Amino acid sequence: MASWMGWRHPGAQPDFACHNHSGDDFLSCTVCATRKEKRFCPAVHGRICPQCCGEQREVTLDCPSECPYLLQAREHEKPRSLEALDQAKLFPAVELADQFLYDHEHLIVGLSFALANAIRKDRAINDADLIGALTTLARSYETLVNSGLHYETPMTSIQQAIAGEIHAMVKQYRETEEKHLGYSRLRDSDILRAVVSLLRIGHTHTSGRPRSRAYVDFVLSQFPEKQSAIATPEEAGSRIIVP
Repeated sequence: MASWMGWRHPGAQPDFACHNHSGDDFLSCTVCATRKEKRFCPAVHGRICPQCCGEQREVTLDCPSECPYLLQAREHEKPRSLEALDQAKLFPAVELADQFLYDHEHLIVGLSFALANAIRKDRAINDADLIGALTTLARSYETLVNSGLHYETPMTSIQQAIAGEIHAMVKQYRETEEKHLGYSRLRDSDILRAVVSLLRIGHTHTSGRPRSRAYVDFVLSQFPEKQSAIATPEEAGSRIIVP
């Protein structure tokens, strides 16, 4: 006899079945609460189903870089080619010749290190933040180079922090040139090209999802913890990725 209001017939067998899922004994996904959970998700600190993992990864879920399912997904993703991207976002008028990348590798590495500094100071930074800050900086330098006018575009607080690291590195770069050469030969047009090179690299490395951190992780991988901002020519050359 079935139990009623907590009372059970003395001869009835104990009832251990879960009645939430028509007798099926399983735990539901933390995200959708419908499908069966099959894997642990560090983003929600709970177990979720493979479908939610695939569909919500870096969309609604802030996936940590060490998540094995995220790393596995990145291995199978095809790289984004520059030709397939929105060309207007890549500043097509800015030419990046191989000779420029060779001559200014230290500048590009220095600005990359500035990005790494910003990321380590705020672990909430994602690809959209980096790309947004680099885009705004590129527009400002493009205006400065073409018209001589300083034009400030509104940024989020995170983007301002990223831009601040870039400006600090440019200042340090110029001071180093003045110390060793007696003058600074770094031009605003050089900074524009360097920023655009990092921007294009960012667009090819990000997954494009709202909360992607693929570009962030790429930048950090170039500069292990406790590494000096001053790189030798050999170290600098080994980190340059031609966009």
